[in-house]
Amino acid sequence: MAAHANRRPMDPNAKLDFGSLAKVFSYGKKYMPAIIVSFVLAIAGAVLTIFTPYKTREITDIIVDGLLTPAGVNMDMLMSEGVVLITVLVSALVASFLQHLITSEVTHRLSRRLRSEIGQKINRLPLSYFDTNSVGDTLSRITNDVDTISQTLGTSYAEFLSSLALFIGVTVMMFVVNYILAFTTIISAIVGFIGVSIVLKNSQRFFRQRQKCLGEMNGNIEEIYSNHKIVKAFTAEKIAKEKFNKINGELRRNNRMAQFFSGTMGPIMAFSGNLSYVMVFVVGVSLALGGDYGVTFGVIMSFTFYARLFSQPLSTFAQALSSLQQASAASTRVFEMLETKELEDESHKETKVPEIRGDVTFDHVNFSYDSSREIIHDFTAELKAGSKVAIVGPTGAGKTTMVNLLMRFYEVNKGSIKIDGVPTTEYTREQIHDMFDMILQDTWLFNGTIRENLCFKKTGVSDEKLNEVCKAVGLDHYIRALPNGFDSPLDDVASLSEGQKQQLTIARAMIKDSPMLILDEATSSVDTRTEIKIQQAMDELTKGRTSFVIAHRLSTIKNADIILVMKDGDIVETGTHKGLLAQGGFYAELYNSQFQNNE
Repeated sequence: MAAHANRRPMDPNAKLDFGSLAKVFSYGKKYMPAIIVSFVLAIAGAVLTIFTPYKTREITDIIVDGLLTPAGVNMDMLMSEGVVLITVLVSALVASFLQHLITSEVTHRLSRRLRSEIGQKINRLPLSYFDTNSVGDTLSRITNDVDTISQTLGTSYAEFLSSLALFIGVTVMMFVVNYILAFTTIISAIVGFIGVSIVLKNSQRFFRQRQKCLGEMNGNIEEIYSNHKIVKAFTAEKIAKEKFNKINGELRRNNRMAQFFSGTMGPIMAFSGNLSYVMVFVVGVSLALGGDYGVTFGVIMSFTFYARLFSQPLSTFAQALSSLQQASAASTRVFEMLETKELEDESHKETKVPEIRGDVTFDHVNFSYDSSREIIHDFTAELKAGSKVAIVGPTGAGKTTMVNLLMRFYEVNKGSIKIDGVPTTEYTREQIHDMFDMILQDTWLFNGTIRENLCFKKTGVSDEKLNEVCKAVGLDHYIRALPNGFDSPLDDVASLSEGQKQQLTIARAMIKDSPMLILDEATSSVDTRTEIKIQQAMDELTKGRTSFVIAHRLSTIKNADIILVMKDGDIVETGTHKGLLAQGGFYAELYNSQFQNNE
């Protein structure tokens, strides 16, 4: 039964969330020395780049003075300044290359650590998280969102550092050379700032919505293609296609708008840069012709470089902010998952578990998935070790919920569940899970050989034991027909029917051989003849163990030691099969209705 926990949706209209980005960078504290070196290289590269226009000014003045004097151009001085300029340019290139190399390595390590954190987080999340989040959306957070963060930080972070250092250095140098032309360049750039601020204000919601739609699309694809046979059987291809097209259309619309706003930042800053060139020439030439403020042609030439260098970091800022918006949206989704409330830490609990007899007590248990509706009401039952307990009732009565509580997939709201007199909360979840073999209606197999699936988390299992178990569940003939027997991979050669998959999961539980057993409609996908054979095997399996059997086919639980009849979260009747039929109550009504339907 799915939980209905409330989860706060992402606000598509939220502003750029630097808090989420700061959390990403907090993961990089251990790489701080590399980050500092990267920052120093960025500053060095910026300083060397800023020095280029200054040397260009000197070279221009040498040439102009030489042309205006009889002595001509001083070639020795010109060559000397040229060598210095080339050295500066090469040094700036090396510093920039090393800075980008270090930054790229740091960001890749950050993304690797982020994925590792998510991988560990998944194992600590409660089952309710997976009830309220689709598999596709969860995968999208691990893959697409982390990739977006990695790609953005790998480029934008490095560019942002170097551009910041360049911006500060150019601003200082412009005022050193000529404050009037410096103000002229800055005023021209304000136009770009205004344009970028308008774009940022309107674009972030589209970036956020795009990431959200991407998660929805992955969820839809996973849902449709994992149930492709059902879609085909109901000829629902058109409906599935329409739903996909709707999500895809929404993704396209948000992606188009996000890219549109992102694409406008470059032209806005290019316009601002070109405006700076024009203003520098107009104001600079006017000052040079007037002979005021020491403006020479060399100064004008150097300021054309400064104007370009000043607009370059602004343009980079604009592109970086556009990329950071994507990273912000992605990091919000990632940290929404990382900050989800985890299962309680149980490392302090006793690791040694005594031998389990199998006495189970439900003591006034109350439970609800959410506050709107209580599923289990004051449930009390005392079950002796080795007894076979059947739990029956109509759909929604709370049968599977009781098993989820017993396995501690969920915690009770009130009351307690005890095993051998010890509350289950005093055991770790891993210890509780090791106490039970669990066979569900939904089968689960993974890519690997039949042996690997049978011996899941179990070592040292002999072929004799495997043959014994597979014969008990009716799989031995099928496995002997395979070319490699137990070592045959589960692929097209060793494809299994739904019934055979369920036989395999039953065999896997028998190999695990835990002291207690849970069967939740375990024979629902097998034929009647196979069901009888499996039922005989499970009768042997349940001997001496406390076993809980959830069944809708009441004919399969006639030999249960005690039957708990549930209705609307309450136990309405208890007893044996014959005793409950004799009472003529709710169980008798259920049984007779099945018998009549089978007629």
